[in-house]
Amino acid sequence: MTQENPNLQIPAERQNEYFQLIDKLLKAPNGEEPEVLQANSGLIDADFIRTALRVATIFAHEGNQEGAKFLIHVARELSKELGLYPDISEGSKKGN
Repeated sequence: MTQENPNLQIPAERQNEYFQLIDKLLKAPNGEEPEVLQANSGLIDADFIRTALRVATIFAHEGNQEGAKFLIHVARELSKELGLYPDISEGSKKGN
């Protein structure tokens, strides 16, 4: 299995599209985030997730904890959907 190199630069145009999508998500009324993501599904990839996490880190350093938590949650859920994050369910083996 090959992994993408996280150090590769994302083209500026694509990066701007990611930032615009993040802005739309942050401004979306509560509960409408899935529709925003669906309407922009062509932008949902590993690079978008990395970008969202970078923005979340900046938010955390700037004291915007709510924004940071929200973006981390979105990134985690999208990672699961893309198969990039292990989905550990409660029903998994517990050694009992």
